[in-house]
Amino acid sequence: MATFKRKAQLKQAIPTASLPDIVFLLLIFFMVSTKLREVNLLVSLIMPQAEEIEKIEQKRLISYIWIGKEKGTGQYRVQIDDALVEIPEIRHIMYKKLLEEPRLIVSLRVDRDAPMGLVTDVQQELREAGTLRINYSTKRQAAT
Repeated sequence: MATFKRKAQLKQAIPTASLPDIVFLLLIFFMVSTKLREVNLLVSLIMPQAEEIEKIEQKRLISYIWIGKEKGTGQYRVQIDDALVEIPEIRHIMYKKLLEEPRLIVSLRVDRDAPMGLVTDVQQELREAGTLRINYSTKRQAAT
């Protein structure tokens, strides 16, 4: 009985020389295409317009408060981060944020038709919390 013997062993290795390049390109792709988490707005608002506005360069110091109509009910509500809050809760939330970041700037994003009494209540709570650096966000008024 004749036996066949392989003359040469075939090596079937996958070339891995370009693997670091592929991994690096994938890493760059995900770094570029990843979007940072944004707040899910529960209120709808139309920002007022202003002519003289100033841009704040250090965005990490800013904490936003939205005042607008709650989606679905149409009542004016206050939103901080991802939650609707009642007026007395604002003081505690902002005080905690102020302890975490002493240079905190509170940016109020208020609907242009929001009742001024609600805005005043929010301002009073911010004053009680000690967050005295407040600004109002607006849109730039279109040039005429």
